[in-house]
Amino acid sequence: MKAEYAETLALRALGWLAADDELFQSFLTASGLTVTELRERASEPVVLVSVLDFLLMSDDWVLGFAAEAGVAPQEPMTARQILAGPELHWT
Repeated sequence: MKAEYAETLALRALGWLAADDELFQSFLTASGLTVTELRERASEPVVLVSVLDFLLMSDDWVLGFAAEAGVAPQEPMTARQILAGPELHWT
């Protein structure tokens, strides 16, 4: 997966979250972002990773997004790894 596709997938996930008022409010609360800040920073990798991290908290959310977006359920995790870059793993 290329970085551009990972960014697009994360933005699609953000749109999916935003379509559900309750879920979107939960994301805003968890991220600490306001709607205005989110609009201004939506393309930043750290924000896109936070969107995917939030989505990945629930298998039901991942499966719902994947079904609606027509992507494989593992794609959000792959996109998250690409956007986050190399990380140190202790396990």
